[in-house]
Amino acid sequence: MKNGGGRTSRIRRRKLFRSSESRGGTGRGLMSKTALREGQTVISLPASCLLTTDTVIRSYLGAYIAKWQPPPSPLLALCTFLVSEKHAGDRSSWKPYLEVLPKAYTCPVCLEPEVVDLLPSPLKAKAWEQRSHVWEFFSSSRGFFSSLQPLFSEAVESIFSYCALRWAWCTVNTRAVYMKRPPRLCLSPEPDTCALAPYLDLLNHSPDVQVKAAFNEETRCYEIRTAARCGRHKEVFICYGPHDNHRLLLEYGFVSIRNPHACVYVSKDMLVKYLLSTDKQMNKKISILEDHDFIENLTFGWDGPSWRLLTALKLLCLEAEELWMWLRLLVSQRTVMLVKLSFLLLILRIPCFLSTVSASTQDLHIGRSTCWKKVLLGEIISDTNEKTSLDVAQKICRYFIEETNAVLQKVSRMKDEEVALMNQLTLVETLRTEELKILQASAKVLITLQTAFT
Repeated sequence: MKNGGGRTSRIRRRKLFRSSESRGGTGRGLMSKTALREGQTVISLPASCLLTTDTVIRSYLGAYIAKWQPPPSPLLALCTFLVSEKHAGDRSSWKPYLEVLPKAYTCPVCLEPEVVDLLPSPLKAKAWEQRSHVWEFFSSSRGFFSSLQPLFSEAVESIFSYCALRWAWCTVNTRAVYMKRPPRLCLSPEPDTCALAPYLDLLNHSPDVQVKAAFNEETRCYEIRTAARCGRHKEVFICYGPHDNHRLLLEYGFVSIRNPHACVYVSKDMLVKYLLSTDKQMNKKISILEDHDFIENLTFGWDGPSWRLLTALKLLCLEAEELWMWLRLLVSQRTVMLVKLSFLLLILRIPCFLSTVSASTQDLHIGRSTCWKKVLLGEIISDTNEKTSLDVAQKICRYFIEETNAVLQKVSRMKDEEVALMNQLTLVETLRTEELKILQASAKVLITLQTAFT
């Protein structure tokens, strides 16, 4: 049985703070009835209130899970239980919780294809991957669903449909908290770390102050404690971590306004779009970036182009003779770390690896060339290189601004023509509007940087 993957295998780190900003479009939240002091427990949920694989194994599904081979994944067990309990309706003891869950989600797997195509290219690619992943999860689970037929009078195909499983997958993916469970022979060896926690769903997201959130083994409760004071009758928020809007949309199905972690990603194709096609060293430069992990996470942010983006562009804009100095830079960086390691080992009187470190550094002359030091410190390699890389960054930024404006105009037209897609289109519109603001801010920063070379 294949694992459905997604956010469910990662820790959902929660943060909390007080503010007037709420998670867009939810229309609900939690307010503090009294003033909360720092370190105070905000929520304490007994283990009996948590929906985990323990809950599923103890239920009517337990015997079927135990018999099925290969063992179902923890994620499949949770999703199956959610679909079954939702189908049970009034007969389900979990009905009060199920009724407050969204009837539909806005994760990319739930978006219409024409809406997915409006997403920025890097996010669009991940969205299609997510859709394929969930479909594969469903297809690989059909045999297990068929084994549950004795439990239902209706055909299991009508109960455990793709749409039903997709809803359950999104429920777990967007709402589960981290709670590690011991391995079970009746479940596959994937980490069993997800728990659904009723009531926590009422807390809205905002990207600030960290709080302690974990299952307390002593009290046997899942607890959330404040990291800052919160005034009486103020809304209480949580945060899923320092995520950009692409990740928030991909994993949770929403976009955060004024998200300080938001950014616009630059792909490899876009990176070389405005560089000379006659550069004979271009493939070598791209290879260097890939080998040293400088081809991913290149971004524009609220404070301008990222250091990684500018560094990548500086390398791509190097003249032939400067390129070889850069190669020495990359070797020197590794050597500096080896020297630091050897120094530490000497202090600790640990002789291991010293011969290797010595062999790695004996023929390198650290400090003889200052080019690599300048790059590491963000200094200028040459005025020509600096100006060229900034000009390319500005061209990329302007291209993104034009593209984003064009998409926003298309979204506006579609909102008039496709009323049924209003919520999905509004989500894309919010994402693109935030990215336009980031790009406009970056363009201003680049103009300021360029003035030094005009």
